[in-house]
Amino acid sequence: MHDSAPAYGLWSLVIVNSAIFIIFAFSFFRPQTKRDWRSFGAFSAFLVALFTEMYGFPLTIYLLSGWLQSRYPGIDWFSHDAGHLLEELFGWRTNPHFGPFHLLSFVFIGGGFLLISAGWKVLYEAQSRRALATTGVYAHVRHPQYVGFVLVMLGFLLQWPTLLTLAMFPILVFMYVRLARMEERETLAEFGPAYEQYMREVPAFIPRLGRFTRVSKPDAEGRN
Repeated sequence: MHDSAPAYGLWSLVIVNSAIFIIFAFSFFRPQTKRDWRSFGAFSAFLVALFTEMYGFPLTIYLLSGWLQSRYPGIDWFSHDAGHLLEELFGWRTNPHFGPFHLLSFVFIGGGFLLISAGWKVLYEAQSRRALATTGVYAHVRHPQYVGFVLVMLGFLLQWPTLLTLAMFPILVFMYVRLARMEERETLAEFGPAYEQYMREVPAFIPRLGRFTRVSKPDAEGRN
């Protein structure tokens, strides 16, 4: 059974939650260039779409309601708890906020924001010295902030999947990869062989496990 109190049409919560997470992400990422603002804007659009369905209008539930009701007739699909689709579809019938997918989402979201923050700190220090960012998280992946954004989005998809955000996710990932490639071309033009060496040693997005056991080289010089 789910609480029958109105769960949607709460547009004030859409605005408040969107603003909180966008400001939170802004404080971690601190966009400066047009490219930064573009990636941050796309992430913000994802958050607005998410919270609109979470508290405003449940478009995904509405479109799938016939299929869901025919296969899971005992669930009130327009209650708030039912919006945690993965918990419901996999049979977590108690409080979904303590379900495995919801708890795992916190790991992805928290880890993503920490990665964005750690990446920005190293990048800012390197840029102030006009050097390559190769220490800290940059010793393990070349684009930690983009990886962080993807992790946060994955976390929200685990917690509250919707058709719109599922459609947006691969588009945003493609956009971040494209932006990363553009940055690499610019950095190669600026730092040349030093960045080529860094690219050979450090993967773009997925760290090598063995890398965590090594001590990263201090400054080879460069940025994201």
